[in-house]
Amino acid sequence: MPARHFLHALASPVNAAPSRPRLVIARTGGALADTIELAGDSVARRRGLLGRDGLAPGTALVIAPCSAVHTFGMRFSIDVIFAARDGRVMKIARDVLPRRLAAAWGAFAAIEMAAGEAGRGDVEIGDVIHVG
Repeated sequence: MPARHFLHALASPVNAAPSRPRLVIARTGGALADTIELAGDSVARRRGLLGRDGLAPGTALVIAPCSAVHTFGMRFSIDVIFAARDGRVMKIARDVLPRRLAAAWGAFAAIEMAAGEAGRGDVEIGDVIHVG
């Protein structure tokens, strides 16, 4: 599946995405996240991770469209990976504490993970993330 369709693969049931999709870093072939949640409508985007006590290791919340997030009202720190429409990583905000903002103007999606998960996945700016 072309990397430029990484978000479409999550949102479309007719796509040939695996039954249990995961986010893969094209450069390494390694998994960035084994479990993906999609916040693709306005209600889910506004809710994000609010009300949760944490996010399991290997889990990512993909918020799209989204170029900025806040952690006001959150109880834990997160890593945020901002990606372009084609899945290219534009910015990585590591260990974003509660009551903070993170943004990457021009990004199409924000991928939120537990703090430290971006480092575990060995993702770098310029990498391409796709559904695999």
